[in-house]
Amino acid sequence: MAGRPREFDREAALEAAMLLFWRKGYGATSMNDLCEAMGVRSPSLYAAFESKEVLYLAAIEHYVETEAPPVWGRLAEGATAREGIENFLFAAAAILPKSRSAPAGCMAVLGAVSDEWPAPIARAIRKIRLEMLGNLRARIEAAMTGGELPAATDADALSRFYLSVYEGMAIQAKDGATTDELKGAARAAMAAWPDRP
Repeated sequence: MAGRPREFDREAALEAAMLLFWRKGYGATSMNDLCEAMGVRSPSLYAAFESKEVLYLAAIEHYVETEAPPVWGRLAEGATAREGIENFLFAAAAILPKSRSAPAGCMAVLGAVSDEWPAPIARAIRKIRLEMLGNLRARIEAAMTGGELPAATDADALSRFYLSVYEGMAIQAKDGATTDELKGAARAAMAAWPDRP
């Protein structure tokens, strides 16, 4: 005998949950809020995701898969690391303010400064942020190896600087900063790029 069919489209429901968590944060989002946003009843939500915590973890994974590539994918573009980081920051400036239905800012950054998470969520978000840092560091270390940057460059410090710029842009976007304002911040950050050897 076949089981009862699901009452909702899992991907559409996950997208709705992601947007709600992104807008309100983990702590301020209730199960009733989630059921309403996802268009499901509580038993269906628990059957699909087990708990609010599991749902948040699925939502942040969905965020990384769908929202991050248009920004972080630009890091690999450009003939030089400087161009790649500039492309990444300018893509962030264009996307973080959000002119569509998605909230402003970066879900992985905003929660880190304004939300209290259970330990498994805190670990997952920290892993995402460390991957961001690792992506920047890899591009900078490749530039050092290739002679674009001086061999004495502090790759960790430079990576953390540009990640801090991105994180600051995400917070400013949440506070209403425009694309043009964020591009100004990106230009100022690129002016700090180390001189060639």
